[in-house]
Amino acid sequence: MYGAGDVRVIDAPDPVIEQPGDAVVRTTRACVCGSDLHPFHTMTASESGSPMGHELIGVVEEVGADVETVRPGDLVIAPFAVSCGTCEFCRAGLQTSCVRGGFWADRRLGTAGCQAEAVRVPLADGTLVAVPGVGPDADDRLLASLLTLSDVYGTGWHAAVCGGVTDGSTVTVIGDGAVGLLAVLSARQLGADRVVLMGRHRVRTDLGREPAAPDVAAERAAEGVAAVRDLTDGGSPIVLEAVGHMPAYEQAVGIVRPGGVISRVGVPQYTEAPVGFRSLFGHNITLNGGPAPVRAYIDRLLPDVLDGTVDPGRVFDRTVPLEDTPAAYAAMDAREALKVMVRP
Repeated sequence: MYGAGDVRVIDAPDPVIEQPGDAVVRTTRACVCGSDLHPFHTMTASESGSPMGHELIGVVEEVGADVETVRPGDLVIAPFAVSCGTCEFCRAGLQTSCVRGGFWADRRLGTAGCQAEAVRVPLADGTLVAVPGVGPDADDRLLASLLTLSDVYGTGWHAAVCGGVTDGSTVTVIGDGAVGLLAVLSARQLGADRVVLMGRHRVRTDLGREPAAPDVAAERAAEGVAAVRDLTDGGSPIVLEAVGHMPAYEQAVGIVRPGGVISRVGVPQYTEAPVGFRSLFGHNITLNGGPAPVRAYIDRLLPDVLDGTVDPGRVFDRTVPLEDTPAAYAAMDAREALKVMVRP
């Protein structure tokens, strides 16, 4: 990305093993994330550009001398955070705070973006997850669902976990993007009895109805708050905010019940948010959430994907070849596509 709205496909050097813990992975599927649209709207023009993408599945081509958990030929899931797997935070299931790791397109780690034909993966043992018995020629539907485990499914799950969803919960999900829809699915998997989805795009909310959401609130602002408070008998005990913009946060504050939880996983596009007496403090409301340590959740979520119990890949409604990635950004920005898969 060379600036707001300026996405290009260029030639880059082939990735190579640089450290003994590295792996080189040939990309089978990548995608464009809703969070990629934030720099698409705001990035300052740059002559050097910034590599993009943080979600992929692929086949291991080569490994460094110290790599033990994956081998050439393995189909692997690459979470959006690179992690060592051994530091105190990784052991606690908080790989996004790994003391040795980081993220894709990180100059300190020397990582590039995942919207590419291949990538170098540092700390491969802690980062990559091999998918047993599945190869790159697997069914497209399965590959799409496996790709969601690199980010959006794990992020939706993180929202529900941080919200404390359990058997019998009443949950409201704000946002009808891919993360919001998979937060709906995750809430139901964790036992939620009632799920309300706040969204105004009929195609998306209809998709959300199928796995878990019998109620949809299409209104916004004060009308949306009133609609959800009515549906939840005075306020939602758990609110999962999957957007990241201030109006979504304000809706969350407006609909959460006293003593409830707001779980945020939408990347915040604001620096200040009300947390004082009249908003959260006075009503004993918990504010939780953050970047999802999806590596911690893959072992729990993968079996249901492999046996077809869930089908999170349904959030992909368009696939483009790598050379058409700029069109994928444009389609998602124009709300013509929910989430676009990139196939090198």
